[in-house]
Amino acid sequence: MLTRRHFVITTATLFSGPISSPLWAQDEEAPDLPAVEQTQVAAPVKVKRRPVSNRAMWNKYDARVTPANYDPTTSNPWGLKERLLPRIVQANDGLKPGDIHVDAVARYLYHVRDDGTAMRYGVAIGRSGLYEPGVYTVGRKAKWPTWTPTPDMIKREPHKYEKYEDGMDGGPSNPLGARAIYLFEGRRDTYLRIHGSPQPRSIGSRASSGCVRMVMAHIIGLYDQVEMGVTAHLYPA
Repeated sequence: MLTRRHFVITTATLFSGPISSPLWAQDEEAPDLPAVEQTQVAAPVKVKRRPVSNRAMWNKYDARVTPANYDPTTSNPWGLKERLLPRIVQANDGLKPGDIHVDAVARYLYHVRDDGTAMRYGVAIGRSGLYEPGVYTVGRKAKWPTWTPTPDMIKREPHKYEKYEDGMDGGPSNPLGARAIYLFEGRRDTYLRIHGSPQPRSIGSRASSGCVRMVMAHIIGLYDQVEMGVTAHLYPA
C-alpha cells in the first residue's frame, strides 16, 4: 500500500488533453382455542427483508437512463460542463493498461487502454473528510446493485439514511445507480465504490459519502471495459 506521500504528483502529469476524434410469543396461559384460532390471534414474526435486484428489469432500466441516440462524447441532457463528457486522451508511457486513475482535483476518472490512450470521464468525489485516496483493487462488479448505507452513514445523517437501514432494491433511484465497481484492499471490502448516480448534476463536485460517482450512461460504457483484479489509483484532493 502506497502512502499519501506517493500521491503528491497529480494526475495532470499522467495524461494529456483530449484527442480529437439500502411475537408475540403465544401466551402459554392462553385459553384453549382451536389451533387455527390461536394462529389468527398471534402476531406474525417480522422477517427482515433483503434488498433485491430484478434481473428481468436490467435492460429496461438501462434504456431508461440512456439518452435517445446516445453518443458519449456529445449527449448531454444532464447539463454537464463540456469538459466532463467522455474523451479519449493520451496517457503517459508506463501506465498499465486496464488500470483506473482518479484525479480528485480535476474530477476526472481515467481508464487506461491498450493503445496508450485513456478514456476520461467526469466524476464527483466524496465530500471533505470522506474521500479516501489510496491504491485499491477491483474486487467485485455488479449491474443495478442493491445498496445498504453503512453504520457510519446512518450515524452521521440519520434523517437521510436510517429509513434505508435494511437496504434498497436495485433500480434507477438507487444511490449506486446502473453499475458499481467495488474497491478492495486485499480481500477486504473498503465500502468505496465507483458507481452510477441518480444525481448527474453532482458530477464535477464533492458530493458523495466517499465514493466516486459517474453519470449512469457513462458507467454503463465503462463497466464492461474494466476487468476484475485491476488497480484503481485514487489520488488526493
